[in-house]
Amino acid sequence: MKASDVAHHRLRNQHLSSPDSSDDLQRNRRPENPEDVVQWMGAVQAQDYGGAKWAVAQRMRLAAEGTIEKAFADGRLLRTHVMRPTWHFVAPGDIRWMLRLTAPRVNAAMASYYRKFELDQAVFTRSHKALARALRGGRQLTRDALRQAVQQAGIASEGLRFLFILARAELDGVICSGAREGRQFTYALVEERVPPARPLTRDEALAALTARYFASHGPATVQDFVWWSGLTAGDAKAGLDMAGSSLAHESISGRTYWLSASNPPVTRAPLAACLLPPYDEYLVAYKDRSAAVGSAASRRPAANAILGPTIVLDGRVVGTWKRTLGKRDVTIALSPFSRIPKAGRRAISEAARAYSAFLGVKAVLDWSEAHASSA
Repeated sequence: MKASDVAHHRLRNQHLSSPDSSDDLQRNRRPENPEDVVQWMGAVQAQDYGGAKWAVAQRMRLAAEGTIEKAFADGRLLRTHVMRPTWHFVAPGDIRWMLRLTAPRVNAAMASYYRKFELDQAVFTRSHKALARALRGGRQLTRDALRQAVQQAGIASEGLRFLFILARAELDGVICSGAREGRQFTYALVEERVPPARPLTRDEALAALTARYFASHGPATVQDFVWWSGLTAGDAKAGLDMAGSSLAHESISGRTYWLSASNPPVTRAPLAACLLPPYDEYLVAYKDRSAAVGSAASRRPAANAILGPTIVLDGRVVGTWKRTLGKRDVTIALSPFSRIPKAGRRAISEAARAYSAFLGVKAVLDWSEAHASSA
């Protein structure tokens, strides 16, 4: 494998590229259900909720925004703090073991904030009980309603202090996402929202997360997995040892990359483009993003190429995009970093139409940069 192949393997393993052949179609058919996407990926970063829905949909065979929203409302997708720390979509069958594995590291990272807001185990025990009391019986309540419940229990919950109370309840597996109430998010009890599942030992959980990351995100390095999971380098190496023959490694430019042992070679498919949402796993899930972020992008602010909506062509970030949503259409402003050839423009236009189909409205394309004209 050459360094130039890394991006194409990642595109395919993240279900962002079209199958290269009939054999590839059988091995890498895109999932049909949102929960299957999230389970395959391990977790999907989701603090930008609308963007995260599009991230999941792009990795499915066919998906409309309503399909993802319904899966979320039904509890087939859950949103909780689980790694680094930030919100992620996780599958119901994974939430308990994943939290037990990653929450100690997240709590350690947030320890200074707990001290700042005078939050200790005694406070968390009381706040967990207050939240559970308010939600028991299948109730799903907004943040404001839960704040009142905590205040009524005699626990100070002003400003950021309450957000850390909620985050700790998520990390301790007490609460997770409920269905949305209009545009507002709600919370539900994990014990009522999530069906029982066989508990995993820490070693089993570590092996499972390691194997899943490198199968779905590979080729990737140990440092990439440490960044994504928030675990230690020692944990990562132990996870690789336990994953055993399910993973393989390759040396590329003096660095070791890990991926599924069953990962077949990639043959170049027709030029394809993606309109990635903010915080998409294709970029944010790696410590080293050089495989996707080329020299043109590196001259722009890093946030444009990593944290914001990005245009990816043939595996490389080639620009940014933004949307203006109307009642019957969506205007998609495309801002390439440099001149895009005709074939690339066609691929990007097709990606924009796919996004508009996801939203269920007509696409209006705006090539806003003068240097976007065809070569």
